[in-house]
Amino acid sequence: MKEYRIGMVAAEFNFDVTSMMIERAKAEAEFLGVKITKEIFVPGVYDMPLAVKKLAEQDDIDAVITIGAVIKGETDHDQVIIAQAARKITDLSLDYNKPIALGVSGPGETQLQAMDRIEKGRDAVDSVVKMLQRLEKV
Repeated sequence: MKEYRIGMVAAEFNFDVTSMMIERAKAEAEFLGVKITKEIFVPGVYDMPLAVKKLAEQDDIDAVITIGAVIKGETDHDQVIIAQAARKITDLSLDYNKPIALGVSGPGETQLQAMDRIEKGRDAVDSVVKMLQRLEKV
């Protein structure tokens, strides 16, 4: 397999959850023989698009993964956060013609549900690697 270079944008908010997601992502990258070559930590999921853009515009990055957890609070704030971030992350993938995985769990999840979904970190790596492989064939 080609050694792909992956950038990672990870949210510090809910870091008790995202730190485990990051570890899963790094382990999967190593297992697949790809490298997470650049990492940017942002305050929260809503802050991801600018960091994703900075990585996506670099020629030495083949794909980007995002890691975060949007946990339900007392309002519907979590819905707004994930909707805006996901939309812009999708736009950036198309703008830069690179796979960008949404490795963000939520919205509407509890802290316990977020902990149960830490494999989203692994899934994000799998997603971009599969997309890179499939796009090479087109």
